[in-house]
This record gives sequence, structure tokens and C-alpha cells, in this order.
Amino acid sequence: MALTTYRIDVEGKAEKGGKGRTLKLGTVRFLPRGMSTAEREQRQLFDVWLPQYAPSAELLGWARGQGFPEADEPKAWARFAARYQKEMTATAERREALKFLRLLSERSDVAIGCYCGNESRCHRSLLKGLIEGAK
Repeated sequence: MALTTYRIDVEGKAEKGGKGRTLKLGTVRFLPRGMSTAEREQRQLFDVWLPQYAPSAELLGWARGQGFPEADEPKAWARFAARYQKEMTATAERREALKFLRLLSERSDVAIGCYCGNESRCHRSLLKGLIEGAK
């Protein structure tokens, strides 16, 4: 089975998050504006919305203040990555949730989705690594 990432494209057709019956997780803080649940389902943007895996509102605010996602500042990205990883592993509950996703991805195909165009500067790449390393 596989753990992959994909971009949730609200402007056009959503990218495929894997082959066949991949479970697509929307790990975004906010739902697409002006889009009904029926439209999200019809466009297959994601199967389940999991905002708890998105960066906190505070961290998102900080990141936007640094010029994300357009800016490509390595030091700011490193600070963002460290803060996000700390958020996601701060409690036993969060660590167990990551472990759950690792176990799920070992048994079925799971895709982590976010709106960011550049995966290398998106929390979904960090989340994938956290899930893969969860024990």
C-alpha cells in the first residue's frame, strides 16, 4: 500500500491522489470558499476533511507574514517546518493519530492533500514524513 501527497486544485480538476480506491485526506485548515459539500464531493477534492493535520491558525498567520507560499526563504521554511513538526508531535494524542495514519497507509492507499502548489514548501510533505516515521 502507499502513502502519497497531492494538490487539492479548487480552480480546475483535482489531481489524482493515487490509483484506484485511494483514501484522499484534506489536511487543510479551511474548506474551499463558496463551494458546497456536494460540489466538493462531485469534484472529488478529498474524501474526508482533517483540519487537525493542518498547521494551526497561528502558524499559518506567521507563515503568511513570511510571504508563504510565494516566498522561497530557506531559513523561514526551516522555522516553519520545525514549528509544524512540534505542533504535530506535542501530545500523545497527536502522536497516536500519526501512528494511526501510518498503520492505515500500510493497509490501504492514502493520499495527503493541500492547496499549495509547491509540495516542497507545503506542510503535506512534512506530514508525510511524520506519518512514515510514527511509532
